[in-house]
Amino acid sequence: MDGGLIAVAVRAEHDRAVLAGLLGRDPVLHAYQLGDLDDFFWPYTSWFRRGDQVVLLYHGVELPTLLAFAAPDRVPDLAGLLAEAAPVLPARMWAHLSPGLEAAVGRWFVVSEAAAHHRMALTDPGRLAAVRAVGEPLGPADAAELAGLYAVAYPGNWFDPRMLDTGQYVGVRERGRLVAVAGVHVFSPRWRVAALGNVTTHPDVRGRGLGAGVVAALCARLRASVDHVTLNVRADNAAAVRLYERLGFSRVAGFTECALTSAAAAAAG
Repeated sequence: MDGGLIAVAVRAEHDRAVLAGLLGRDPVLHAYQLGDLDDFFWPYTSWFRRGDQVVLLYHGVELPTLLAFAAPDRVPDLAGLLAEAAPVLPARMWAHLSPGLEAAVGRWFVVSEAAAHHRMALTDPGRLAAVRAVGEPLGPADAAELAGLYAVAYPGNWFDPRMLDTGQYVGVRERGRLVAVAGVHVFSPRWRVAALGNVTTHPDVRGRGLGAGVVAALCARLRASVDHVTLNVRADNAAAVRLYERLGFSRVAGFTECALTSAAAAAAG
């Protein structure tokens, strides 16, 4: 990647039990990574470890995604792991990075499209009782209809139709039209974690509480099989943050979502 860089041997980790033990120390911070240990995602993952620090490269999307999270006092250790892994990482990636890691990866990559995000977790599930849960389970047969709703209400979102196989998508129909949905990006009963995603409401019916209703219904389903329900939300999406806080979610960590391009690839355009 850089002609003046001395390559350091990268320690790839292939033992799921080892990874689960390390990530499970903070299952909320590492919910997405724990979920990716499942057979459903495992073939699309590459893992790097140094000591008790872990980095995940997920290949199951068009642009590989790097997940690098650490508690604030361990960010320097994780930066060291990224320094070792950098020479073998793709030239173009999307990344989720704990605060402070942008500077570390900036030695090898051009950072762009950066946006601050919150990791939130359901810490007060009692609040869900104050919301009228609505919606019916959705499955693979609803994929085309869901894609149509996302095209109108949530363009540019990341939706993996395979996640409908989990049975953890809930939707509301009015006059035969799907108008609200809440789903998951990660669902792992084995590792007892879930991450909400692909939550949206058709513009024609916004303001009626349907978004809160489908999230409440989905959380009730998820809590039957997982201990930790989490989600990611842009820090500047004040309306969504308020909604999730009303439903019992709390902000537990911050991170930066950004694009990474190697200096050579950036120069080549």
